[in-house]
Amino acid sequence: METDKELRPVRIGRKLIHNGTVVDIYQDRMQLPDGTEENFDFIKHKGAAAVVPVMDDGRIIMVRQYRNAIDCYTLEIPAGGLNGADEPTKDAAHRELEEETGYYADINDLDFLLSLYTTVAFCNEKIDIYVAKNLKKTVQHLDDDEFIDVEFHTIEELTDLVLNGKITDAKTIAALMTYRATL
Repeated sequence: METDKELRPVRIGRKLIHNGTVVDIYQDRMQLPDGTEENFDFIKHKGAAAVVPVMDDGRIIMVRQYRNAIDCYTLEIPAGGLNGADEPTKDAAHRELEEETGYYADINDLDFLLSLYTTVAFCNEKIDIYVAKNLKKTVQHLDDDEFIDVEFHTIEELTDLVLNGKITDAKTIAALMTYRATL
């Protein structure tokens, strides 16, 4: 719900703390509606895209990979960052599908599913998610730092994994539950 702009905090300064390979970290100086000032952390992300790859038999291709931030393996839909802020997310989803899974779909066989912001409290990362169909087997084209196992699951199996806390990745949960609602 939108409120009066007069009641919004106002950014009065932004300082780059760290320029990273995936994100930039800033400290924003904010003036709050009551006139006080506070520092807010802000993580700037160039954006990302993801894809729910659906086989002809209805099974969904998932990727299992190690995630350093949480020090464990996760089961996720294929996803990746944009190659630049101007790259269309559909192109990125198309690229990541083949890179991570070794399956290809014509770009016209990718349909938009949803957009989401991953962590609105401190980060602007936005992910556009697509559904891919009419998949054809090719080969994985992993980045040097990627070690990904490919798995095939039914939407029922994946729903159970979500509801039992075995899938914890937010974009994957949102994508799977949204996809399931469209069936």
